[in-house]
Amino acid sequence: MEKKLVLIVLILMSFQLNISAVFDPYTQKIPGTPVSFDMTPIPGGTFWMGSNDSDFSDQTPSHEVSLAPFWMGTHEVTWDAFELFLDKHFEESMTEGGIEERVDGLTRPSLPYLDMTFGMGKEGKPAVGMTQYGALQFCHWLYLKTGIFYRLPTEAEWEYAARGGSQERFFYGNDPAKLVEYAWVKSNSNGQTHSVGQKKPNPFGLYDIYGNVQEWTIDLYEPDFYSRSPKDNPMNPADKLYPHVVRGGSFKSDPTEISSAMRATSDPNWKRIDPQIPKSQWWFPEAPFIGLRIVRPLTPPSPEEIQAYYNQEPIADY
Repeated sequence: MEKKLVLIVLILMSFQLNISAVFDPYTQKIPGTPVSFDMTPIPGGTFWMGSNDSDFSDQTPSHEVSLAPFWMGTHEVTWDAFELFLDKHFEESMTEGGIEERVDGLTRPSLPYLDMTFGMGKEGKPAVGMTQYGALQFCHWLYLKTGIFYRLPTEAEWEYAARGGSQERFFYGNDPAKLVEYAWVKSNSNGQTHSVGQKKPNPFGLYDIYGNVQEWTIDLYEPDFYSRSPKDNPMNPADKLYPHVVRGGSFKSDPTEISSAMRATSDPNWKRIDPQIPKSQWWFPEAPFIGLRIVRPLTPPSPEEIQAYYNQEPIADY
């Protein structure tokens, strides 16, 4: 009996070691292409989400949230990766051995009629201007290419990762003047995006989390959601097109508009000049400041849940 208990303990210890060994930073190569991106582990834990600042009622009340572990992209998704998804012919030209049939059949964005780089360039720079649906379908494309479930973060995951263990306004403290050391914002960006990873990272190894471009989350924006948010792995999936939650700041943001807790929203005015009827489900032709960062849960959902996530029908715009 004693030997059996020792054996069970050793097996459990081995299992725990194996789990910790696989929950490491890694580089994801997009098969057949020279493109790759880095993912960093965000350990599960509990934190106080939001704030009790009466000037920002949608951040109240500050409430305790517990999250399961996940990986997050160290950088915002760049055009280097997003353009492979956007343009099948470009992907074919860049992919050794051609595109697999399951990837070839993916519904892709319409090629934009405007320059969706907004003249800011592509190489090493964050992809911008996609809708939340476009960001979600990029994740679908990645899944078909890699076999790994990638998705958009919930706003709770985003805030937890951005805080890096801090309960102050920023992961480094409370001084907005120091933000230029960590982010491209209005005061130092010269009115454009910059190649990712040039500023200092946060304690989890995340670059540009406060600046360069704002980032999509999964969630619907409701100003009073925190008053009824569940404690464990909260999510408020969108059942209507506007408004969705975007997080962080961008190259156009004033430092006063940025914090770990700050919540911003998508806006139909971002499609004001779109001549299509109905409006495009893929692009915001007036949102050069919106991009995405991806996550991968340590414990993936079931195949059925994965398909349900990726196969959501786009909600018609007006």
